[in-house]
Amino acid sequence: MSYASVKIVEVNPVVDVAAAVIMRPDGSFLLTCRPEGKPYSGYWEFPGGKVEKNEIPLHALDRELQEELGIQVKQAYPWITRVFSYSHATVRLHFFKVTEWQGEPWAREYQALSWQFPHTVAVEPMLPANAPILRALLLPSVYAITHASELGTETSLIQIEQALQQGLRLIQIREKSMEKDRLRTFSEQVVSRAHSFNAHVLINGDMDFSREIGADGVHLTSSQLMTLSSRPDSESGWCGASCHNSEELFMAEKLELDFVILGPVMPTLSHPGLPTLGWRKFSTLIQNYPLPVYALGGLCREDLQTATELGAHGIAMMRGI
Repeated sequence: MSYASVKIVEVNPVVDVAAAVIMRPDGSFLLTCRPEGKPYSGYWEFPGGKVEKNEIPLHALDRELQEELGIQVKQAYPWITRVFSYSHATVRLHFFKVTEWQGEPWAREYQALSWQFPHTVAVEPMLPANAPILRALLLPSVYAITHASELGTETSLIQIEQALQQGLRLIQIREKSMEKDRLRTFSEQVVSRAHSFNAHVLINGDMDFSREIGADGVHLTSSQLMTLSSRPDSESGWCGASCHNSEELFMAEKLELDFVILGPVMPTLSHPGLPTLGWRKFSTLIQNYPLPVYALGGLCREDLQTATELGAHGIAMMRGI
């Protein structure tokens, strides 16, 4: 069963829109300002436009970017899809990450253009629908999961330090068998090292412990996810969850979490014999999903391209740090 099969039926007609996150290699992305004469004129948004009848979103994206910016899309990947209701319309926004294009963007419709970075968006006001998109862009493409109980804490800390030096910016501490005092010492050391690189650390399953040690959020287990009626409070920081099926994905959306991991995609050493999704089912499950998704399970950095092409935000790895 796909994620789409458990979605709430929409009563009002929805306008499909293709939207582009046009990304430079330095991490900056392009925003445009809605010109006079359009609803919400003066508001900033991601470029794109309405999907016409009998047109798929990717083709609409290419057409709109040629019309608005004079560029031709060479490489674009599906990312996330969100529905938002304005006073004048309800829109289903199909976001794509555009990483290659031909031509230099220019204002063919006399709209203002501005290249921005996720951590320092300096233009305003933004269209309300784009707030979760800007937050999602803060997430890196690789999510590392610790396994210090297997490696030993000293070896694990050395590997984490090396990974941070090479650009790792998001870590989950997942040490279910580690003794409590040892876990606290290890976690505090990871947080200290990570924060020196402006990286974030999430604690698996324990919101109170996350706050106590100054971590940046919590990663919910799938069993925790299915028992919650609301998202953990904002003081908990980032909140992700582990998912394995469409029901868990639906619950994560309902709770308005920041992201999910979905797997296992491939066989794993940590859970031998566990049934896997495979890339085809993974792709089906996340089609038109509104939250960033990390693929998990038997993956390495070389799998990042495949995951991205199928619509994932990135990959999560335990042994690939």
